[in-house]
Parts: sequence; C-alpha cells; structure tokens
Amino acid sequence: MLYREAGDFKTSYQADSQTFPIAFDRWRYWAVLVIAFCVVPFFVNAYWANAILVPFLIYAIAAIGLNILTGYCGQVSLGTGGFMAVGAYACYKLMTSFPDVSIVIHIILAGGITAAVGAAFGLPSLRIKGFYLAVATLAAQFFLVWMFNKVSWFYNYSASGQINAPERFVAGIAVTGPNTAPWAQYMICLVFLTICALIARNLTRGTIGRSWMAIRDMDIAAEIIGVNPLKAKLTAFAVSSFFIGISGALFFAVYLGAVEVGEAFGIQKSFLVLFMIIIGGLGSLFGSFAGAAFLVLLPVALKVIGVDLLGWPTDLVAHLQLVIVGGLIMFFLIKEPHGLAQLWRVAKEKLRLWPFPY
Repeated sequence: MLYREAGDFKTSYQADSQTFPIAFDRWRYWAVLVIAFCVVPFFVNAYWANAILVPFLIYAIAAIGLNILTGYCGQVSLGTGGFMAVGAYACYKLMTSFPDVSIVIHIILAGGITAAVGAAFGLPSLRIKGFYLAVATLAAQFFLVWMFNKVSWFYNYSASGQINAPERFVAGIAVTGPNTAPWAQYMICLVFLTICALIARNLTRGTIGRSWMAIRDMDIAAEIIGVNPLKAKLTAFAVSSFFIGISGALFFAVYLGAVEVGEAFGIQKSFLVLFMIIIGGLGSLFGSFAGAAFLVLLPVALKVIGVDLLGWPTDLVAHLQLVIVGGLIMFFLIKEPHGLAQLWRVAKEKLRLWPFPY
C-alpha cells in the first residue's frame, strides 16, 4: 500500500514537523512540480493559457494573499479588487517610467507598493473588527477605483483612461505585449506562484503565522500572552497586500495587457477572490489553490456542457453559474466551513486508515 506511514520513520524534529509527513505526499508534490515546469509548457496553447492556466495561477496568488489576512489572521477584507488595481497601476507606472529595468523587478516593486497601501488601510483594524472592518475595506475598494479613474497621472493622461502594457522581455523572451507566447505567460505566472506559495507556507508555519492565528482565534487572549496586535495585524495586511499586488500586476501586464480599472478591478473581483477562499477553505494554502481552480474551471465546464453539448442559451448558463456558486457558498458555510481543503484532508485520512474504520 502506497499511502501509509509504516516504515516512514522520523529521526529529527525537522522530519517530524515537515509539510508532507508521508513519503507518498512528498513524491506527489515533486511530481506535480516537474509536470508543471517541464511538461505543461511544451503542450500549452493559447486557449488553455488564456482560459484556464494563467487565470488560475494569478487568482491562486490573490487567494493566498486574502487567505493570509482572512483565513489565518481573521481580518475580513472586501478590498481585494482595489489592492489588485494598486499592483496593476504601480506596475504600469514603473514599466513606463523605467523601461530598462526588468519586468520581474517591476512586479516585485508593485507588490511592495501595494503592501504599503494595504498596511495603511489596515490601520483601522487596530480599533474595529468584523462587520465594521469589512465595511472599511469595502470603502478602500471604492476609493482606490475612484482614484485611479479620476487622477489622470496614473494612466499617463491617456484620453481613454485605459492602461496598456508595453512589450517587455525576460532572458530575451517576451512576457508582455501582443507577441507573448502562451508558454511564456504561463511560465512567468507559475514561477511567481511557486515562490509566493513557498513564502506563504514558511510564514504561516513560523512565529508570525502563529501570532496571526492567535489574533484570529481570540485577540484579547493573544494580547495577554504577549502577541503584539499592532504588529500581527499590520504584517498580515502588508503580506496579504504584497501577494495581491503581485497578482494584480500579473493580471494586467501578462494576462490582459490592457485594463480599465472599473471593469477589471471592480467590486466583483473582490467578491470573486473571497468566494475562492470560502469554497477552497479558510486558513489553508491548499484551499487557496482548490478555490481558485474551482471558480476558474466552473465557467469553462458549464460552457462546454451547457452551451456546446446541450445547446442552452449563453445567458441561462451564466445565471446557472451564479446559482451554483451561491449554493456552494451556503453549503460550505453551513456544513463545512473549512471548504474543499477539509474534504481533501478527510479523504486522505480515510485512505491512510483503509480498510479499518478507525
């Protein structure tokens, strides 16, 4: 039997506390990475890249960022779309102001700028929480979208108010602009997602992550035992906004190429990422991946089944998607608050114990 702990002995504290304690999980993890980096780029085409793979990778980064803030630290945020817009516009200004600097540096700096903005908007969390904090972050969403619409400096005084990504290269390969190959779009998003996931995993397993979870579980008790609420909450907002800013920069520069802030980063974007972590699982990095994959694949699956196979009208399929997402959110909030990640954990536990019932 492959999925067993028998014979998998631990001889150190590091081995006992590793992310994948079962050998089969470690093999699967490396197999997924090898396939993602060494196999998929040779077979990806424009449809798979633009419809499934690139949106999944970008939304997974955004979901990881929001999950750090909401799932690990317990600070509800409805401003994800606005913070993605900060990353997108920061990347645009950097690309146009410093054309000789690598796009990779621009994306990282855009994440840093978004982290500073997110920390500034996270200051009210020191005095308010719950519904009131959600309203405060919702105000940030509307304010940021309004600002990027009204201040023409952000879009370089363009008459249309739209920003367009100029062509940029990494190691001589175009990763932005109209001549970008699908595999290049996929690879740069995959590299950023892998690095972000590794950083998030190490942060959530360390001292900072424990302080976030202490604030989430009971902030008063956490303060009594020595957790600094100012540091914990602001670091959660900063780290979360950093990842969200990177996702916004990739969404604009690599995926869309041209955006208008109201259409690309409206309140619908904030709710979409929030639904991803609710369905995928709060407080779980795997849940961020699962939720992003589910909500990216759902429209594609419904179109193939409803429109192409059954011949249903497009508007009916679009409304059916909203009904399914709404029903799933109610189901997971009531029956399984930890989402798809918990279902995956239960399935793995059953597999480890099979055929025994305990």
